[in-house]
Amino acid sequence: MENSDQHSNTNWRLFFGNGKKNEAATQRLSELKPPPWRKFGDHSDVPLKKNGTGQDIDPRWEDLQSLVKTKKRDISKGENFCIASEADSVINAVNAAIYLRRPLLITGNPGSGKTSLAYAIAYELGLGPVLSWAINARSTLQDGLYRYDAIARLQDTNFEKKNTQEGEIKQTEEQDIGEYIKLGSVGTAFLPSLLPRVLLIDEIDKSDINLPNDLLNLFEEGEFEIPELVRRSQDNKQDANTKKSFTVYTEDKDIKATISGGRVCCHAFPIIVMTSNGERDFPPAFKRRCLRVRMPDPNEDALQKIVKTHFGNDFLNDAKNQAKFDNLIKIFQPNNKSIERATDQLLNAIYLLTYEVGTDEELIIDVLLRRLNIAD
Repeated sequence: MENSDQHSNTNWRLFFGNGKKNEAATQRLSELKPPPWRKFGDHSDVPLKKNGTGQDIDPRWEDLQSLVKTKKRDISKGENFCIASEADSVINAVNAAIYLRRPLLITGNPGSGKTSLAYAIAYELGLGPVLSWAINARSTLQDGLYRYDAIARLQDTNFEKKNTQEGEIKQTEEQDIGEYIKLGSVGTAFLPSLLPRVLLIDEIDKSDINLPNDLLNLFEEGEFEIPELVRRSQDNKQDANTKKSFTVYTEDKDIKATISGGRVCCHAFPIIVMTSNGERDFPPAFKRRCLRVRMPDPNEDALQKIVKTHFGNDFLNDAKNQAKFDNLIKIFQPNNKSIERATDQLLNAIYLLTYEVGTDEELIIDVLLRRLNIAD
């Protein structure tokens, strides 16, 4: 009985969705052990260095913390995230995904905050820039993992041959192949690190029918290979037990990563947020390996908080602005029910109507608040 009470009093949540940084949760996350069936790369795979005080640090992670400070829009999305009070299921799903090292599949109407959720997680837990992959019908897993610019490498090699001996050319090819490889958002997210990256796979329901199944193996194994580097690593005949390392570009601007033996294996499984507008269903095997939750449409109270976040806390204290908001809410959510309108449509209308458009007000409302499920 004592153990049960103790467990019930323990706050298991790391993410609260309140737009506030939570350094204590970040520290807890760094110490969080995965389930035995979701362990991936070893701690030794993380390239650590000693700092001035003798502590082990991840230099690439420190670079990410500097990079995220330059991404003002990403920071704003995380700070301004406002989730409805009745959306406890979303908060619980995010935390369960973190503990279980499972991807999230978030459904919901356009404008309900599915995409912003990823930025809120990264901001609150201090996990660096969000790695975003926008899906279309032509997207393949290869696009998300890495790109190899073989043509540029061939051109550079032909140029070097004019000025270099043949023996030196082969050595240069092996050393510089990493200069022609860039990890995509997915590939970068699976680089070994002590803390997980946040990976946003946006509108996965727009993908080719095969992409969800292609992702399954990556989600289960937590690793992938770059064949171009694997072959070069195996060519190392001096010491068969030594894995050749290559430095490649990543999706993070001006930040490179070192890959050993052509194999990328995560240590901390990334926090994967996949959004869907419900345009298609997914295979049962894919859904079974994801945690699925629907983002609720924001109610009037939540919309008021969103408006205050974007326009300032004092915006609705003005009687004229409050009257316009009340009028727009009646159109936006008649009887407090969603009819396929996105939150940014409401923000656009409020912004424009504050410019006193006069007799054009009704026409502008008709243009800006058109229902998304009505064909043009």
